[in-house]
Amino acid sequence: MNRKDRTDAKLTELFDKVELGQTGLDPEFTEISRRFIYGDIFQQGNLDLRQRLLISLVVLTTIGDQTELSCQATVALKVDVQPREMKEALYQCAPFIGFPAVSVALQTVNTVLLDHHVSLPLETEDLIPDDERFEKGRAIQFPIYGDRIRSNLSSLPGGNHENLPKYLTELCFGDFYTRDGLDLKDRELLVLCVLCALGDTEGQIRSHAVGNLKVGNSRETILSAVTQCLPWIGFPRTLNAINIIKDITIE
Repeated sequence: MNRKDRTDAKLTELFDKVELGQTGLDPEFTEISRRFIYGDIFQQGNLDLRQRLLISLVVLTTIGDQTELSCQATVALKVDVQPREMKEALYQCAPFIGFPAVSVALQTVNTVLLDHHVSLPLETEDLIPDDERFEKGRAIQFPIYGDRIRSNLSSLPGGNHENLPKYLTELCFGDFYTRDGLDLKDRELLVLCVLCALGDTEGQIRSHAVGNLKVGNSRETILSAVTQCLPWIGFPRTLNAINIIKDITIE
């Protein structure tokens, strides 16, 4: 199958025929982008379609592209990515990009879900009691990352040397990593993609790449996931991330 045929087959799988015919006022640009995204990037690596679309959702949330986010959320529903998975993927972005950006993205995705007759809010799960957030978060964090953050911040004045690592453990790992909907391998892979999309996160990319290996994601999966980000974030950030992680090993 040649590249155009691969593109057309993937677009037919993911989109309605009406959408396939909409090229707008820049048909050549649209065709170049479609062939690269769906004829090349959606074919590379060892990711399944669910992983590819969850990566698209978190990266588009990170860069703030609500139009494409709506499109990819619609496709995700069409190929049976579960609403709970979509929501959890976006929630997991909050410790890394902030609550406001995630809130905006959730509005976009909620609109898609409601348009497809998904009852919202989804069935809720109990929040971890405040007095258990640290211990339950640490039980996930420590086997992967140890006390590195606490050590790195130990020289900060006042209570910051205690508060900042405590906040990270409680929020990122206690509030989010403990939730149902995504497993640990999913969360680590998606967080790595968020960090790649942010840029200027060399230390965090290296740390979370090692974290991915520790939770069981293969090197091929990690590199496939970073490459999956390419159409949304461009070559500089993608190649910078790959150069950081290509030789990583578990310490």
